[in-house]
Amino acid sequence: MTDANARATADLVLVSAGIAAAYLVLSKPRLRRLAFGAIRYWLGASVPVFLLAQARNAWAASGSQQA
Repeated sequence: MTDANARATADLVLVSAGIAAAYLVLSKPRLRRLAFGAIRYWLGASVPVFLLAQARNAWAASGSQQA
């Protein structure tokens, strides 16, 4: 098996596993609630931190002094 064939096979296996996991989560209400709760928690925690870091970097790049 060549390197390209091995990579293609691994990609196919990973895509198949992802589709199977998505089907399982979306078909079971309990898992769907758990997944959407985790997504809400992740977005609620990571987006404000990212925006704060971007604002800090923009402030530093502008050359402004801290007040």
